[in-house]
Amino acid sequence: MAEAVLLKEVEGLGDAGDAVEVSPGYLRNFLVPRKLAQPATKGALEEARRRLERAEEAERHAAERADETAALLSKTVLTINHQAGEDGKLFGSVTSKEIAEAIQAARSLKVDRKKIRLEEPIRETGTFMVEIEVGGGKTASVKTIVADAK
Repeated sequence: MAEAVLLKEVEGLGDAGDAVEVSPGYLRNFLVPRKLAQPATKGALEEARRRLERAEEAERHAAERADETAALLSKTVLTINHQAGEDGKLFGSVTSKEIAEAIQAARSLKVDRKKIRLEEPIRETGTFMVEIEVGGGKTASVKTIVADAK
């Protein structure tokens, strides 16, 4: 049996950075040519460990940024002016794109409009809580006030 360090996740074998025992032919003829693994030398094992540590640190930083962004967005109150009729119904609707632009203008945060959860576009004036995915499984609720632009 030969020892190999996986460079990518291999189904049924392990995750990237794992040291696994495989047959020499499988390593030489399948894993190495497809850049899925490399022979486990002292240097390769050390590099895999460093790569794993960097990935964990990057994940930690991303989670911290997501927490900061969620806290900032939760304190944000957006006011969107839109033309409306006498009964409060809007001429048109407020879409996720308009909400993303309002966040960009208010907080200088670029939010992907696909991360804004609207069941359906807002079609009347009033106050709404809009859910926004900020990454890492975190969401933030942004208070959105839709007012008549008279």
